[in-house]
Amino acid sequence: MRQILVSGVLGLFLTLVGTPLLIKLLARKGYGQYIRDDGPRDHHSKRGTPTMGGIAFILATLIAYFTTKIISGSSPSVSGLLVLFLFAGMGLVGFLDDYIKIVKQRSLGLRAKAKMLGQLIVGIAFAVLALNFADARGQTPASTHLSFTQDFGWSIGPVLFVLWALFMILAMSNGVNLTDGLDGLATGASVMVFGAYVFIGVWQYGQSCANELTAGPGCYEVRDPLDLAIVASALMGALFGFLWWNTSPAKVFMGDTGSLALGGALAGLAIVSRTELLLAILGGLFVLITMSVVIQVGSFRLTGKRVFKMAPLQHHFELKGWSEVLIVVRFWIIQGICVIVGIGLFYGSWVAGW
Repeated sequence: MRQILVSGVLGLFLTLVGTPLLIKLLARKGYGQYIRDDGPRDHHSKRGTPTMGGIAFILATLIAYFTTKIISGSSPSVSGLLVLFLFAGMGLVGFLDDYIKIVKQRSLGLRAKAKMLGQLIVGIAFAVLALNFADARGQTPASTHLSFTQDFGWSIGPVLFVLWALFMILAMSNGVNLTDGLDGLATGASVMVFGAYVFIGVWQYGQSCANELTAGPGCYEVRDPLDLAIVASALMGALFGFLWWNTSPAKVFMGDTGSLALGGALAGLAIVSRTELLLAILGGLFVLITMSVVIQVGSFRLTGKRVFKMAPLQHHFELKGWSEVLIVVRFWIIQGICVIVGIGLFYGSWVAGW
């Protein structure tokens, strides 16, 4: 349990200290945010703010996790390494996208096909590897069963599992990316979800089927729950530190480097902790904002009319006159409610013995 605390504290310290150093480097290189002309007018004042800040919490998370392992003298788990691989791999795709935006001075970075290809390569590699590396009990990091708070139903097979994992990874990555439109919004919301996964990992470890002394009828067949809690803690701590510099008025933006990485980490944690469908509730704000874009595009194509003044949803409220800070705080409240409901369902399912 000490490893969870150590990884969180290290992640927090590294981003608190390291982010301003990264800001200076990005500013010196002239790596500033490009702002679309068709967006809210208030956003034009943000033009030139250093972007690609996701580099800070990606490096901090990786350093915090591996330093914790060195300090404790324990070995990294396969599950933890796979989530970090997905986290860093998606971050690399986002970094390439951000870099092209800055160099070309345009709102679009990688071409859609190239960006999708990068995400597919990382996602497929994660999904395939997650079905391997069985432990002594035959447990692999991922399962071919669908899951809510635990696995249920028939096995969907490895091919459908890879497609399902890809859908989750792409959906969450793009969901966080769409949410990252206001200072601190995606960062603060992600902190809450990773905090939930710290709790879930600790609870699954205490109620693991691998522990014959405490295993009951509702025990969890998760390969490395405690190490997943350590990864989630490192992410939560690193994002807390980053939020100090990313909250309004933001000194740095995470960019696609950060948003794609965070979406990958969320999907990875859900898959290996057997809480795939629960993620839709825990990350309810990301789902809500993504659906606002789907509704907006669908409505315009079918009827020629827009449901919202602008999508994603946060920009609709900006155009209605809400201040940026007001929107962020209220959306954080919505995300907090989603996490509370998700944790309640997770605990309730254990009590009910589902």
